[in-house]
Amino acid sequence: MMHLSEVAALSNKEKLITTAEARILAGYLGALTNTFTALSYKFLMTHRIGDRESASMSIDKTESGFPIFQELMQMASDATQAKKHLKSLPTQERLKKDMVTHILTEKSSPTPLQYAMSQRLYYEYLDQENLFLTQNHPQLVWVGKEMRDGKNGGRRRYLVHWAAYDSQTNLPAVYLMELEDTASRALVHDERRWPQVQSHLMAQAVSSLKLLTIAKGFDSDFDSLHPKLLRRFHLGPMYSHAYTEQHGPIRDVLSEAHGEAGEDWALAWTVESLLSEDTVQEKTGIFKKSERQVYKLDAGPAGKESGATDTQRSLILPHPAFQVLEEKQAAHFRNTRKYVVGHNKKILSYN
Repeated sequence: MMHLSEVAALSNKEKLITTAEARILAGYLGALTNTFTALSYKFLMTHRIGDRESASMSIDKTESGFPIFQELMQMASDATQAKKHLKSLPTQERLKKDMVTHILTEKSSPTPLQYAMSQRLYYEYLDQENLFLTQNHPQLVWVGKEMRDGKNGGRRRYLVHWAAYDSQTNLPAVYLMELEDTASRALVHDERRWPQVQSHLMAQAVSSLKLLTIAKGFDSDFDSLHPKLLRRFHLGPMYSHAYTEQHGPIRDVLSEAHGEAGEDWALAWTVESLLSEDTVQEKTGIFKKSERQVYKLDAGPAGKESGATDTQRSLILPHPAFQVLEEKQAAHFRNTRKYVVGHNKKILSYN
C-alpha cells in the first residue's frame, strides 16, 4: 500500500492524473491501509489462543489477493461497538506491565495478555482512524464556476468522489466524477438533490458496470447535473508467488524471478476514464428540453465493449520480477505501464 501511494504521486507528476485526483486518491489509500492494519491486529494472535473459528483472516487467494468482502462487513459492525470494547479492555500501559510481570514470575509467554493487546489495538484503530469501508459515500469538492450560462447564474463545477469494496471481486475501487450543476440552488446546499445523488452513485458502484452505463444513467436521472468526466480506479489484484493462487502470465513471471522473501509480489491497478465530447438537447417534457452528454469511446476495436474513453493498466513490482518480465517480452504486458521498486525503494516508471 505504501508503494501504491507513491505510484499515485508519481502518476500526478507524469500528468496521468490531476493534483486534485492524486490528493483524493491518497486519502482513500490511507484509509485502505488503516483497514488492513486494523484487520492484521484483529487476527494477530488468534492462532495462539486456539480459537479455530476465527484463527485467520479470510483472503481471496485465487482472485484478488485481498481480504474477502465479509471481513470488511464484520469490521464495520465491530466499529459500532469499539468504544464499549475499549472501556472493558485494560490500557496498553497496564497490559505491558502485566506482560512483564507474567514473564518474570511465570517464565512463559503471556499469550492471553498478548491477545488482549492485539484486540486493544484493533479497537483503537476502529475508533480513532479513518477506515475504508464496504461503502464510502460520495463527497463533494468545489472546483469553480463558469459564467457561460447567464440564465441560471453560471455553471457550478464539482468533483464528486466515492469508493466501494466490491463484493464480487473482493477489490476496492475509487470513483471520481467531474460534473456541472445548472440548477438555481447549489448541489452542496440542496437537501433534496444531494441525498438522491449519493444514493444513486452508491447503487451504481459495481465494478462489473461499464462507466458508460453509470454516466448515462446519472445524466438521464438528473436534468440539472451534467457529468463531464467519470474515472474509476481499480486497486488490485495483488499477486504473490508464495501466497496467492492466481493463474496467468504474471504468476509465471513471479515464479521465474525467484524473489527474496517480501519481493515475490506484483500489484495491478487500472484506471478507466470516460470523457464527454459533446452535448445534445433531449426533449423531456411538453415544453422542456434537457442537456444530455455525448461520450467519447475508445476508437479501438474494444471501445464499445469497454464503455470507456481510455483504459490505463499499470503494474507495480520489484526489480527482479521486472527483469524477468522484460526478458519474456510478453505481449500481454505490452501496453501496461510498469512501476518498478528498486533496492533503495525508489520507484521508476516504464511505459
